[in-house]
Amino acid sequence: MQKRLTKANFLEDDMDWGLKNRLARIIKPNDRRGVMLAVDHGYFLGPTERLEEPRKTITPLLPHADSLMLTRGVLRTSVDANFPIPVVLRVSGGTSIIGKDLSNEKITTSVKDAIRLNVSALAMSIFVGAPYEHESLVSLGNLVNEGEEYGIPILAVTAVGKELEKRDARYLGLACRIASEFGAHLVKTYYCENFEKVVKSCPVPVIIAGGPKLATELDALKLTYDAIQSGASGVDMGRNIWQSDHPVAMIKAVKAIVHQNVTVKEAHEIFKKLKGEAKTAKAKTAKVKTAKVKAVTSA
Repeated sequence: MQKRLTKANFLEDDMDWGLKNRLARIIKPNDRRGVMLAVDHGYFLGPTERLEEPRKTITPLLPHADSLMLTRGVLRTSVDANFPIPVVLRVSGGTSIIGKDLSNEKITTSVKDAIRLNVSALAMSIFVGAPYEHESLVSLGNLVNEGEEYGIPILAVTAVGKELEKRDARYLGLACRIASEFGAHLVKTYYCENFEKVVKSCPVPVIIAGGPKLATELDALKLTYDAIQSGASGVDMGRNIWQSDHPVAMIKAVKAIVHQNVTVKEAHEIFKKLKGEAKTAKAKTAKVKTAKVKAVTSA
């Protein structure tokens, strides 16, 4: 059995090498933070807007993410195996957005297949307070048992299903603490008012979910900044990055907050500058193409 991970001993020298190495791919040892790109939405939402073609969405963002959270199907079909991106593999599912109860998930991917895919961590959802709370928590315990056997860390996702109003400090603090008590090495949850209380009561690193697309990029950057300032160890952001009209600029701005400690204003300036550069480059490319077409047609 591996030594238990806490925020205090995170990545310390006497942790088992395999577990330590995998965690270091997700939460960087130099600042103990990470930027995870979430693209696992299709497992219950289907072809989400701007994730209809996963490879097209994922490829330009890969160089800028510390890790990638997704399912084995999208990993095998839509991610270049030659690109060294750490993978956090979602291994739970079994429900859809049109079903009766999103909490009725089971483990759908074996640890053996995860090892075959060379993943850095396994992720599953728990549904505290939902009809299938018991099943999801027992599944978490069993997954931790298997993960520990092979030195693979477990990310517990405190899912709220369709009940977004549950995203308050009391509920999320309860869910995060329970996840850590069951042995999760990392916990993913939502940002909320008094978020520092959630972090303080959870003995393992907490990363925040980006959640649904916010009104503006500035809102998403503020969410990131507030979470980091309140003690989050990073973000697992999806829609607020790849549903932006300028996803590469957005992930770079988010990363600057997480790893460079820039302010919201500074991050937004980074975003606007990169957005402008991208527009200029696109305009130049279009101009060159137009010139080539004219040259061909006039020849």
